[in-house]
Parts: sequence; C-alpha cells; structure tokens
Amino acid sequence: MKEPGYIRLYETGELKERVDRALESLASCHVCPWNCAVNRLNDERKVCRTGRYARVSSYFPHFGEEDCLRGWRGSGTIFFSWCNLRCVFCQNFDISQQEAGVEVTPQRLARMMLELQELGCHNINWVTPEHVVPQIMESLPYAIEGGLRIPIVYNTSAFDSLESLQLMEGIVDIYMPDFKYWYPEKAKRYLKTDRYPEAARQAIKEMHRQVGDLQINEQGLATRGLLVRHLVMPGGLDDTREIMRFLAREISPHTYVNIMDQYRPEGKVNDRRYPEINRRITMEELEQAYQLAREAGLYRFDERRMFFFR
Repeated sequence: MKEPGYIRLYETGELKERVDRALESLASCHVCPWNCAVNRLNDERKVCRTGRYARVSSYFPHFGEEDCLRGWRGSGTIFFSWCNLRCVFCQNFDISQQEAGVEVTPQRLARMMLELQELGCHNINWVTPEHVVPQIMESLPYAIEGGLRIPIVYNTSAFDSLESLQLMEGIVDIYMPDFKYWYPEKAKRYLKTDRYPEAARQAIKEMHRQVGDLQINEQGLATRGLLVRHLVMPGGLDDTREIMRFLAREISPHTYVNIMDQYRPEGKVNDRRYPEINRRITMEELEQAYQLAREAGLYRFDERRMFFFR
C-alpha cells in the first residue's frame, strides 16, 4: 500500500508547522465560515458549541458507507459531536444538535484512530470535522507516532473554510462532501445560513484541486479523490439540477456522485413548521434526480439505493 501523504508531512516537519497554525486559528476562531472570533483556546464557545477539545459521540467500523469506502472490513468512522450547521431535518440530530459523547484529548483521539486501524478498517473516516480541524490536526502526530498508516476520509457538510481545507492538503486522501442546497433562500430556511451554497461551491473546488477525481483500486476500494453526496429532498429537484450541472461543468464530468434516496422527516420537521418536507421522496423524484445528473454529463454514480418510499 502506498504510504499516506501525512507521513511525509510529519517527517519533514511541515505537519508540526501546520498544527501550530491551526491551533492559532482557535484563538480568534475562524475555523469555519462563521468566523465567530471567540477564543476557543480558552474554551469559549459560540455557533458550533465546541471549545478547546473536540467531542466524539462514537467511533466504530462502519459498514453503511459507500461500497468503495466500507469494503469488507468497514470504514473507521469517528463521529464528532455538534455541527456548524443547523439542518432542521438532520438524521443525526441527537449528535449534531444535542450534547452527546465526550470531550477527548488529542492523545485519546489519536488512540481512537489506531484502534480502528487495528480492527482492520480500510480508512479513517472523520465525520463532521468542519469545526474541529485544529483538534484533529493536533492529534495526528500522536497517531503517526503510534503507527497510523491508512488513508484519511474527510466526511463533511461542505460548510468548510478554505483555510481549514488548505491545512488538510496532503493529509486527506478522500474528500466526501455533501452538497445539500443550491439556492440561498432554501439553505437559510433548512440549514439556517444562506452562506452555505457559496461556501460549498468554494470548498468542493478546493477539495478537487487537492485530490482530483476519485480513484478506485483493483479491490474496489477508494484510494484518493473526491466523492460527492447529494441527498434528494422532497420538492428539491431544482437544487439537484443546478448542483449536478456545477459538478459536471465546474468540477469534473468524472465526479463520483452518490445520489442518496434515504431522506426521512427527522429533527425539527413537522407539519406545522416544515410541511413541504414532511414526507419521503417518491420513486419518480429519485429517477428524475438520476436523469438530471445524466443530462448534466455525469456518469459515475453509487447506485446502492435504499428505497425508502411511501
């Protein structure tokens, strides 16, 4: 197996320099697009509700991820608690918007990665890392010194800052962003920030610049590149159309896309506040989403469908 890029960064001393810069960004926090400017080194908190240390809700070999990530031994997921978005329909609402898990030191976070590697996981999969990039980076030297040698997956909403992503260059092997909504008014209503679409576009461009199109080896495992997820939403095909055009025209027609059908009303969705999304998608909506992707010029899909329909 090819040696991960983070080993070279560690050996040259560049990783230490980046860790120092990342931690400095916590002093007047600009880790994500909110730019809250609170001093998280002093455990001050704002939108993401995370202070000096990352909080982890769970970590385990995940067999529900894309086939090219889970393989036959699982993807080594580490679920970070809290989130920098407020998606009203979040299917991990208890993790992202309620207090869950425990705060971890960088040494403990490193040990989690090593435990997942020891279990045979094909990769380390950081889930919802946008707001804890410095804490993750701080843990990496400990993990490397302990023997970490498997690829890194950055599993994100795409509400990432360019500065944080640039710190990750050469560390992350596989970027896996969501692209939720194209139109700012919908992002404001459902994600609680109209800045999301532009931030996601910039982030995905930067991710692709770093790692290129998704590469899959002879065993069917992803080794490097960009994999984009798009959750099909009730009545959301206008967003789907524009997102697929963006991926095909401004990223690459070879972009690997998982068009996801498993939306279900969760979180704060109810008849009174969000009746328009208080239903599952239909088979017709899913088929239209695939057709829109094809019309845009995309052809690399994860076709593993869940068929969660009424």
